[in-house]
Amino acid sequence: MSFTDKYLDVLQNIEFAIQLVFKEKPELTDYDVTFALEYLIEYYTSKERGREPRNFNLSENSIQISENVIQVCEYRMGHLKTDKSDIEDQPVTANEILNCLKKIKTSAVKWTKRSGRKGYLDFTKDFFPDA
Repeated sequence: MSFTDKYLDVLQNIEFAIQLVFKEKPELTDYDVTFALEYLIEYYTSKERGREPRNFNLSENSIQISENVIQVCEYRMGHLKTDKSDIEDQPVTANEILNCLKKIKTSAVKWTKRSGRKGYLDFTKDFFPDA
């Protein structure tokens, strides 16, 4: 089973959180997403190592993406409780979250190179019509 198949639900949850920001802020670009993902990778790496993440000078758009994605990641790791939990499997680990974030960042970079400054956002929005 490929990584994407194994973690499809987590990848989709993260990308949905990104698409929610894109719907609210159509001026969003793939660069906002990429910078947010770089920050999030640093954030979770630092958390795993027990240190503070380095300081990032993020745009407001990247900050909003980061906040949305952190909520999803914390929920998927079982750190946030809700009245109605729909996670049937065991929570994912921080390392699995990191790998998912890296996978999405790779996709964002690829689609930006292929289709321009909104290539990734335009590609993924078709998968989330309800965002």
